[in-house]
Formats: sequence, C-alpha cells, structure tokens
Amino acid sequence: MKTWPTYCAAIAMGLSGGFAAAQQPKHERFSRSEIHMGVEFEVVLYAADGAAADEALTKAMARIAALDAALSDYDPESELTRLSETSVVTSAQSATTFPVVKLSNDLWAVLSQSQEISRASDGAFDVTIGPLTKLWRRARRWKELPDAEALAAARGSVGYRFLELVSDARTARLLKPNMRLDLGGIAKGYAADEAVKKVVACGITRVLVRASGDIAAADPPPDENGWRVGIAPLNPDDPPTRFVELAHHGISTSGDARQHLIVNGRRYSHIIDPQTGTGISGRSSVTVIAPRGIVADGLDTAACVLGPDRALGFISKFDGAEMLMVCEDDSGQQRVVKSPGFKQFEATRNSK
Repeated sequence: MKTWPTYCAAIAMGLSGGFAAAQQPKHERFSRSEIHMGVEFEVVLYAADGAAADEALTKAMARIAALDAALSDYDPESELTRLSETSVVTSAQSATTFPVVKLSNDLWAVLSQSQEISRASDGAFDVTIGPLTKLWRRARRWKELPDAEALAAARGSVGYRFLELVSDARTARLLKPNMRLDLGGIAKGYAADEAVKKVVACGITRVLVRASGDIAAADPPPDENGWRVGIAPLNPDDPPTRFVELAHHGISTSGDARQHLIVNGRRYSHIIDPQTGTGISGRSSVTVIAPRGIVADGLDTAACVLGPDRALGFISKFDGAEMLMVCEDDSGQQRVVKSPGFKQFEATRNSK
C-alpha cells in the first residue's frame, strides 16, 4: 500500500507554458508547492486576479495541512493515531472492551470510502494494514526481510472486517488488539479533492492539485480540453510516453519503480498484499482515473495487489473508473491491460 514518505510511481505533468494563456490574458497561471503527507503538493490554477489567486492557494494549502495533521499515522497526536491507540493492549483483553469513537467528517469520509473499496476487492485494499507497513518500512531501511514471528504477529492484527463503522452515528471501533490504521493508500487523493473544492469555493474553477502520484482537477486551463498528464513508465528514469487529458476527475498511479526491496534475488514491492503480509512480486504500474481523487487513489493500490487478471473486473464495479496497468514478469516481458473506457482520456496530440 502506498505510504506518505515512500510514494509510488509519480505522475509527470506538462504544466509549463503553452496553455494558450496569450489568447486569454485575463487568466494567468498561479501555483504554489508545499510538503505535506510526506510528498510535495502543488496547486495550479488560472485566475484573472492575483490577490484572489493568492487567497485561494492559501486556503487550499491550509486545508491540505489540516488533513495531514488529522490523517497521518506518523503523528502521535493525529485523530487517526488516537483511533489506532484505542486497540493497544498490554495484557489479555476482550475486543468488546475497545471503545466506540466518534469520528470527524474527514476521517469518516476516508474510512467509509476505504471500507467500500476493501469489500469490493475482497481485502486487497485494507487500511488496517498498518502493523505490516511498519515492519516493511523497517525492512526496506535495513534491506532485510521482516522477522517471521513479528510478521505473523502483525498479520494477526490486520483485517478490514475488524474495523467497525456505524454510519448513522459516524463512529468507529477497532475489534482486534493492537490494530494500526494506515491511510497512505487513499488520503492523498482525498486531500487533493478537498483542496480543489477550496479553490472552487473561492470562485476559481480552473484548478489542478497534484500530490505526487495523485491528482484531482476541476475545469481545464483556458482553451484546453483538459489538463495534460503524463503517466510515469515502469522505468522511473524514462520520460512518459502515455498522456491523458483530465478535467473534473482524479487520477492516481501506483507502482514500485522506486520503492521496493530485493532479497536473495526476489523483488518485494512496498505495496503489501494484506492477505499474505508480504510485498507483491514482479514490477507493475497501475493508473486509475475516477470521478474523485479519493476513489482513484484507493483503486490503483487494490488493482496492484489483484494483478492484471482480476483488476479489470474489480475496476468495473466503480462507476466512471478506468484503468491502465503495465506489468513486467521476471523475464522482462511486459503486459499492458486497459479498461475499455480508458481511451476516452488518452491525449492524441504530441506533448508540448
């Protein structure tokens, strides 16, 4: 699963010049970048007034920063961490003693969407995977596999079915000891969505928000059909050769181009299969386009775990979602899998 400090294959964007600004001098390009959730967030917009643009950028970044503070599994004071800590035990304890926790609107939105994706993917996506991601983060730092006993113990604290949500009350309860929630595979998409909303609420509709491999957009730049987005190839040092045009959608790319572990000749992705507890093998890059960034963000991680033969059927369960997957086996043979509707987003003109 994607994690904030170790993000997956990034999406390259063609955002420099060339957007017919000269034909519409009243709309100038403004942008701002800040580090949040362990990655660079960039907000790009077109506006007729510099002061209005500055206000919109400030509000968008403030919204992202607030979500980072609430949804981080690194911050001991975050709302997410406090929820995880309700399941921490130091001795034998019945799961029925774990408290019911009232959630903020933001944490509820992310957890409820996460559970929907978990159910649809039969657990290939699972935000309770935190005990495993903690072990594999250490494994990549030390370049060694996790201890087998520790891995087994971590697996015993993972399972989306043990995250109980009550929609009417908007509450959550963890049902297993020592659970740990990790929103690294979905929170950036949600933050991008929310930042776009902040800008639009300021009366500026031509906006795109990028968070590493997660992007959300509203109206396109002046005189354009969409924001031109380059999809990162399997080799992160190669320039993108595939481009899409995006408006009023989110797009997310997940893969292991830069984040993986090789031990005894076997490659372990930083994307973990929640059911096996280990990083998926082989190389892959999955790009999902969906009506919302939060959905695209969660779906691409699940698709990576499911693999090309099951991912297409999974993606089809979500209205408006489309997928492009590029896989490479141990012999170097590549396979491209594409949902039928993905081509409607593909750019036909050459990159500027």
